[in-house]
Amino acid sequence: MLTTNPFAELSSLIPVAAMQGYVILMVLLVIGGTLLDVIHKGSAKYFFENARKAEKNARRTVSSGEKFGLAMQTLTNEVLLSAEFQNTHRRLSHLMTMYGFIVMVVATAVLIFAYPTEASAGIWPLLWHLGALSLAVGGYWFWFKIRVDVSAEGLVWYRFTQGDIFIVSLLATATFGLLWSFFQAAGSGGLTTLFFVLFIISSTTLFSTVLWSKFAHMFFKPAAAYQKKVTRADGSQENLPDVPELSATETKTRYPDIPEYMGDNPEYMGLGIKREQPQHY
Repeated sequence: MLTTNPFAELSSLIPVAAMQGYVILMVLLVIGGTLLDVIHKGSAKYFFENARKAEKNARRTVSSGEKFGLAMQTLTNEVLLSAEFQNTHRRLSHLMTMYGFIVMVVATAVLIFAYPTEASAGIWPLLWHLGALSLAVGGYWFWFKIRVDVSAEGLVWYRFTQGDIFIVSLLATATFGLLWSFFQAAGSGGLTTLFFVLFIISSTTLFSTVLWSKFAHMFFKPAAAYQKKVTRADGSQENLPDVPELSATETKTRYPDIPEYMGDNPEYMGLGIKREQPQHY
């Protein structure tokens, strides 16, 4: 199973051109959804307006070389290592999910475009299965362990909102993909068909709901992190009130009413974001 291309047997039922067309369509849906998200939410406008304001308040000029260095820091810390997550479990869960998703998507494209009819396609079938498995482990770890923790989001596992479309469809795609491959290797025709259909439905949902999910967030997050580094470097951020991180001892002393769970949440540290007290069940 792990070393067999699951799309090879599928090519005897579905034309290769149709499989390739589906992948291209999903890419176009992501691009279109992201552009609509930018237009609808005004994300790009907000980003550039903040950049212009920061430039006016800058106390020094940041050279091109320094900006390049900051961009490399952002790529290394925020993008590749997810260093913004100070909670080790949250960080590992995120990294497993992120890299699992990337490996699975890349392997899917390679298998369908380069080896659509070859059961043995080098290392790519193994990477496809390992990517899906890493995604599933990291995603379920977040959903059933971290997300329900009151020190994080404090949400019951069965609560589903619009913002959860991304993670739920992502987990469903990885899960149904693995089950489809497993039952195909086992020769169970009925279950193979069932889980393949569910795999297609979940992956289509994942890539077609960018406008309503948090999918586009992954593209905006690095840009925001880079802008924050630049404002620190040019001194424009120094014009803002000096508020330490919510988890710092100084903050807890100055602002004793800040809930403990909020200070320990890496996603809210230093942002000053107020949120409702989570309900306990």
